[in-house]
Amino acid sequence: MSAPLFLVDALPVGATCTLDGPEGHHAATVQRLRAGETLILADGRGGRVTGRVTAVGRGSVDVEVVGRERVAAPDPRLVVVQGIAKGDRGELAVQAMTEIGVDEIVPWAASRSVAQWRGDRGFKSRERWVSTAREAAKQARRAWLPEVGGDPDCSTKQVAARLSAAAAAFVLHEEATERLAAADLPPSGEIVLVVGPEGGISDAERDTFVQAGAVAVRLGREVLRTSTAGVAALSVLSARLDRW
Repeated sequence: MSAPLFLVDALPVGATCTLDGPEGHHAATVQRLRAGETLILADGRGGRVTGRVTAVGRGSVDVEVVGRERVAAPDPRLVVVQGIAKGDRGELAVQAMTEIGVDEIVPWAASRSVAQWRGDRGFKSRERWVSTAREAAKQARRAWLPEVGGDPDCSTKQVAARLSAAAAAFVLHEEATERLAAADLPPSGEIVLVVGPEGGISDAERDTFVQAGAVAVRLGREVLRTSTAGVAALSVLSARLDRW
């Protein structure tokens, strides 16, 4: 079993350190690490430190640094514009896409989104996405923590602007004839993929995105849920870009 990963604000600069706070509590009390076991500390920005536990305290662990690594940022960069979904479907999508390797998730207030992020509710919902991505990144042992965009969400106009600036942009649509598996991909830059909410992407939204430079694509014959479509598309892109 691979060593557990803990996210820290800053990596230790010396030969030893103490992991405390919420992550230290998780290491000592929840995972019950013991002296001699290995762990990984990551800053979520590509830096990783491999350490060996030397002592366990009440809610903290002392660590001896045994290795350092710098992981380059992925290029091309994979961005998913995720239509806001009702219930926990959005969080399920965020969790799975983070584990697959998404680099940024943008909450999109689509016309057919049942859930609407308004006022404090919107910011709380976005924070749940951020928390979900953080925990999934730890589970997946990721060196780079995916960003969650939006303030707290993005409008169709804002999404169109993002698509027009991308190296490549795609819209998942069940009526598209072009397959994502055969679409042209850039060697670098940002690849932006739009996933609709439960009710799908409206014709007006699709037309707006196509006019902004996006290509409508499909995955296969099956129509996937909003919580799984982005995961499937990222899997296709990850294989084609030799991430996998």
